[in-house]
Amino acid sequence: MCGIAGLIDYNRRSSPGILQRCTDILAHRGPDGSGYRFFGEDEYQLGLGHRRLSIIDLSNAASQPMEYKHLHIVFNGEIYNFMEIRNELQTMGHSFHTHSDTEVILHAWEAWGPGMIDRFIGMFAFSLYDAKEQKLYCFRDRAGVKPFYYYWHNGLFLFASELKSFHQHPGFVKSIHQPALRQLLQYGYILAPLSIFEHCAKLLPGHYLSFDLAKKSFALHRYWDVYDAYRKPKIDISEAEAISETEKLLSNACRYRMVSDVPVGVFLSGGYDSTAVTALLQSSQTEKLKTFTIGFHEEDHNEAGYAKMVANHLGTDHEEYYCTTKEAQEIIPDIPFYCDEPFGDSSIIPTTLVSKLARRKVTVALSADAGDEIFAGYSKYPLALGFHQKISKLPGLLRNPASSILRAAPDGLLIKLSGNSAAAIKKARMAELLKKKGLKPSDIMDQLLSQVYSDTQVAGLLSNNTKRPGSFFDSGDELPENAGELNRMLAIDYKTYMVDDILVKVDRAGMSVSLEGREPLLDHRIIEWTARLPEQLKLNGHQSKYILRQIVHKYVPKSMMDRPKMGFGVPVFHWLRNDLRYYAEEFMSEKAFASHGLFNQEAVTHVMRQFFKGDRNYNSLFWYLLMFQLWYKKWMD
Repeated sequence: MCGIAGLIDYNRRSSPGILQRCTDILAHRGPDGSGYRFFGEDEYQLGLGHRRLSIIDLSNAASQPMEYKHLHIVFNGEIYNFMEIRNELQTMGHSFHTHSDTEVILHAWEAWGPGMIDRFIGMFAFSLYDAKEQKLYCFRDRAGVKPFYYYWHNGLFLFASELKSFHQHPGFVKSIHQPALRQLLQYGYILAPLSIFEHCAKLLPGHYLSFDLAKKSFALHRYWDVYDAYRKPKIDISEAEAISETEKLLSNACRYRMVSDVPVGVFLSGGYDSTAVTALLQSSQTEKLKTFTIGFHEEDHNEAGYAKMVANHLGTDHEEYYCTTKEAQEIIPDIPFYCDEPFGDSSIIPTTLVSKLARRKVTVALSADAGDEIFAGYSKYPLALGFHQKISKLPGLLRNPASSILRAAPDGLLIKLSGNSAAAIKKARMAELLKKKGLKPSDIMDQLLSQVYSDTQVAGLLSNNTKRPGSFFDSGDELPENAGELNRMLAIDYKTYMVDDILVKVDRAGMSVSLEGREPLLDHRIIEWTARLPEQLKLNGHQSKYILRQIVHKYVPKSMMDRPKMGFGVPVFHWLRNDLRYYAEEFMSEKAFASHGLFNQEAVTHVMRQFFKGDRNYNSLFWYLLMFQLWYKKWMD
């Protein structure tokens, strides 16, 4: 894993020094080396920059930018099947001078052009400059594991792994994109393709960008879409066959992600996802797998004991570390540097801590993210389906009275129904949903279980009442009815929460300590396979991850695994009301908000007042506002 940056400047106001600054701000992503290539053409300037974290082929020969004939590349990620592709290319007459996957991409481009991407199994974001064609091509992997931002304004095109790179260019115009800010307050993260800045965007997963330098314009192309997988006919298969085939795919994906010239470990929480990855890998090798877990002294947030039991049972070389409150709290001031786009998921704190622990022993760590989105692990799926079933049976004449009764219901009941602590805030939305006709479970998932705050609540906070931007939450109708309502929700979560929350968190936390994270469950072959499995093999009654459970129980006793699902978090709201109250009050003061005027001060004051009173309904919104304020102080002041 590395950091990449680059530019196209038709104003010709860039320089090798500017390119170097745009690249070196990403040094945490690649501390092992750096490289720059600057082209000063008559009509434009073009630059490619790279920060290297050495994983495969540690020699200087594999340094970047890498050049082959008229092709130049900066690459971030891994192509796990590069040796098979290399062997195929060698039979076609290609010869290689390194053992790196980067060189394979260059030769694959010469052989197959953009179509090469269909052959790749991996995670990647890269830019390839074809000097002969005068075109720049930028690719992002199918799941969006690797980040890719770009900026295009006033004759200046910039790209990078992280937004902080753009701040190093004097031509970059910093202007808050109001629709993105609205998404941050509504969901806790900003959905692709939007970015916090105007004229900036995230390249969507499964897409590539082709920039024609002669025409001074670019086009976006889709080469893979999870919706296509869910559109295919369901597989007619027995449960036993499905379990066997899924296990084979998972094992293969895990083994591919062990390819490395540096030490590799696994994050182990003791839950089904990480246990599956650990069990499949440990069962296929004699050497003890290195596994890592962090624990907390607060029992409500501690899974370390479960992870240790699983590790002992599987026989891994396990390391656990109990973090102090002080260590966790010290992460908060650093969040705005590594999350250089405002980010509201507080579990980035423990994710950073476990990354620090792993980095002491390994350079690469496998993470079991996306199990919930692939195998239907979240409680919101049965909740949305159940709520939809109940309101669908309700006669039209009874909907308004039922809505009124719901508004008067106790908060405790609503917490149970919605699975979310913001019960009073959810109450009004649940009541409104009762009145709507033609509602789908995916609508309920979005409006009740994914949006933390409604359109009305967010609009009241912002001084500029921007309309809610469209997103993939609105795209469920692109799937046919026979895709199934559960699959519709899984596909939407794959395109939204997984990409722009979960994967952002893991990337930024790992890269903050120069640790490469790999995601075996996001192998596109697994995604395409599970999308076609019958829904009952994912959610069987109220049992989530049904097929994954059956696989894990082959290696770990059911009695050791079955327990209530525990979130990966820290008691951040307790800290902010107590030890860190002074810190929160400093950044959430009226003076701090007045510096930019983006929010309705009266509404912000109300949020603060209710939060410090102990009203849990305002926990998330308070945190989102605080994260924005910390970010603004770092990048805008």
